[in-house]
Amino acid sequence: MSKPTLEVAVGVLLNPDGRVLLGKRPADKPWPGWWELPGGKIEAGESVLEALVRELREELGIETTLAHPWVTYTHEYPKNFVKLSFCLVREWEGEPQCLEGQELAWVNPQGPLEVGPVLPATEPPMKWLQLPERYLITHIEEPGRLPAYLEQLEQALQQGPALVQFREPAWAARPDAEFHLHQAFLQVVTLCQRYQARCLVNSLHPESWWDHADGVHLRASDAQALSAKCHDTLTSVPAISKGLIGMSTHNESDIEIARKIQADFLVLGHVLDTASHPDEPGMGWARFARLAEQAGLPVFAIGGQSAHTLADARTHGAHGIAGMRHMLDNNPA
Repeated sequence: MSKPTLEVAVGVLLNPDGRVLLGKRPADKPWPGWWELPGGKIEAGESVLEALVRELREELGIETTLAHPWVTYTHEYPKNFVKLSFCLVREWEGEPQCLEGQELAWVNPQGPLEVGPVLPATEPPMKWLQLPERYLITHIEEPGRLPAYLEQLEQALQQGPALVQFREPAWAARPDAEFHLHQAFLQVVTLCQRYQARCLVNSLHPESWWDHADGVHLRASDAQALSAKCHDTLTSVPAISKGLIGMSTHNESDIEIARKIQADFLVLGHVLDTASHPDEPGMGWARFARLAEQAGLPVFAIGGQSAHTLADARTHGAHGIAGMRHMLDNNPA
């Protein structure tokens, strides 16, 4: 007999210092004493955001004024599946109150939680919140540009949290690339460490580099080859990296592979028309939103992105934006 599926809208309330609101379930409810994000069942005829606004009003006594979709994730409990539509809530009117007998606590998702235990379905979003909204992709291209690039990267890191991906296909194609490119990679990693930014290395570069980074970013073709190899040998996907695993995706098939290899996040696009792909129109925000909803993971939008497009990206379900340049406030991606 198949398990029923319960559809739930969940609010991830973020206060100005990045803390997240959790509630402790009261003694008269299932899982008493466990901590969770606020929200509740989506009623017939309601959209996710309509259900979220109602639930936060009933549960916390607040009026939601700015919320957007984030990650749609299905968790299996012993008796049922719960499809959780997580939404980031950035603005509201009123002060959250304990209207349903729960305790409330603002917690920092960047470190060990001050409360616990948390419901199993609450653990993934607390991990996802550790990802910054900017994913900076290197664009050095040749040795002579490295000093200026490092200065520009430092300026970008000074503006706030970011992930960085080392990806240099043009430089890697040079016949004299190996030694100097590796040294450039190590300099980028060192600079990222200085600003406590995690640096991933693209899978086009040697696997021997991966352990020197904070994770690996897989091209779609590399992820597909890995997945196919495991399917052919009837083995599970091995541990790819000790750190984060990102993956470039463009369609439903890529997203399915990303779930199979247990990626931590996706980069999806390209969304808008770009000079680097003049003959390939962008997928647009509507298709991006449909694909992002299927991912079950945080998704970064790529293609024509800059600080000026972040609001649009959030509205359409993106965790953040990724780009070939550093997204300085005055420098479009």
